[in-house]
Amino acid sequence: MTLIKICGLTTPESIDATVAAGASHIGFMFVTKSPRNLTPEKAAGLAARVPPHVACVGVFVDADDALLGATAPFLSALQLHGAETPARIAEIKRSFGREVWRAVGVRTRADITQAIAAARGNADRLLFDAKAPSGAPLSGGNGLRFDWQLLAGLNPGMAWGLAGGLDTANVGAALAATAAPMVDVSSGVEEAPGVKSLDKIRAFVAAVRAA
Repeated sequence: MTLIKICGLTTPESIDATVAAGASHIGFMFVTKSPRNLTPEKAAGLAARVPPHVACVGVFVDADDALLGATAPFLSALQLHGAETPARIAEIKRSFGREVWRAVGVRTRADITQAIAAARGNADRLLFDAKAPSGAPLSGGNGLRFDWQLLAGLNPGMAWGLAGGLDTANVGAALAATAAPMVDVSSGVEEAPGVKSLDKIRAFVAAVRAA
C-alpha cells in the first residue's frame, strides 16, 4: 500500500483530519522562512494527538543540533532539505537515533543519479522533489512538479518517495508514471499558503487509495 505523508500541518483540526483519512505520515516544518513553520513546543503538542500507527516527520534545512535535539524525541524521522553533506547526514543519524530522509531537488536524470549515490548508506529514504527556482526562499513546498517520467522504472536500492506539485487531480497520474512507494503533499492540500483544507486532505488520501 502506498505510504502517504501530509506535510506542513499546524493545527489540531488538520492533524485529526489527516489521521482519520488514513495517512501514514504527518510532517512538521521547522523552517523559519516557511508559512508552515512551528516551534518545537507547538509541534510537540500536536504530535501528542497522533496515534502510534501514524509516524511524525520533522522537516529541516541545515538545522543545528539544538533544534534537532529539541524535536527528535517526538519524531520518527528527520527530513533534511538543506545542503547537508553525507557526513552530516550520518552524524545526525548517529546522534539522534532517528530515520534520516534526504530530500533532493530534481530537474534532470543526473540529479536523481547523483542523489542516490550520495544518500545510499547514509540516509534511510530519498524524497524526490522539484528543484526550486533560482532565488526561491524555500527548497521545497513550492507546489512545483518535475517530469515524473524521469523516475520511471527507478530502483534506487533504498526507500524513496515522490513530492513536488502533487494534488488530488494529478496524484493518480504521478503514481501511474512512477510507481512511487510514498507520496508527500503540502501545498496541494491547502486553501492558502500554510492553511490546510480538511476536505482536500481527505480527497488526496482517497485519490491515492483509488489509484
